[in-house]
Amino acid sequence: MIALSGIVKRFGDNTVLDGAGLVVAQGRVTALIGPSGSGKSTLLRCANLLEIPDAGRLDLDGLSVTFGGGRLSQKDVLAVRRSTGMVFQNFQLFPHRSVIANVMEGLVTVLKWPQEKARARAAALLEQVGMAQKAEAYPATLSGGQQQRVAIARALAASPKLLLCDEPTSALDPELAAEVVEVLGDLAAGGMTMLMATHDLRLARRIAHHVAFLQGGGIVEEGPPEAIFQAPRDPRTARFVRTLTGA
Repeated sequence: MIALSGIVKRFGDNTVLDGAGLVVAQGRVTALIGPSGSGKSTLLRCANLLEIPDAGRLDLDGLSVTFGGGRLSQKDVLAVRRSTGMVFQNFQLFPHRSVIANVMEGLVTVLKWPQEKARARAAALLEQVGMAQKAEAYPATLSGGQQQRVAIARALAASPKLLLCDEPTSALDPELAAEVVEVLGDLAAGGMTMLMATHDLRLARRIAHHVAFLQGGGIVEEGPPEAIFQAPRDPRTARFVRTLTGA
């Protein structure tokens, strides 16, 4: 489904990603873990070109984009972004629009769907994430967990091939985070391809098929969750897991 190879990303003199590479298979969930500043969120954002890498290559569902050889075509950027949906840490809902209008927004303004068709699609997605009863509510009246479930519905609206989640539970307390974990777990069980950056080991353990540990701008170790969390091979991975589990 998606392969990132040799990804380099610099912000001024700071090299955040230094040759990072990762493959996410169709229908699988990969979790990126690592300390703050390790590059996991940047790698995630490179996957849909919210950040443009300085070097490397992206292959996404038959589309190949090589970085570092000049300006990317707008056609390639749009093709990548139309294949992906993004769930942000802080929801980023429009406060002046109702829940259902938030989910409809991209369908109407970007894809030019008729209002009636977009509303029907949005209503179905809100039902899927357990938010149908709040369709006409506004974001300020919702809990953080409810807002994130709406954000997930919005990310799914255009039927993306890949769902990207950037710390989807980190802004939530444990009870509200559990709501989001359940929704993402249902999507994973349904075969949604996902790449997520997270500090939430409960989320990674429950739904990820593959876990990659980043440090220093590269992937140190990757494998199934039971291997990474219970028997990591690299001492850097082991130290990081201990900081999260307290073991």
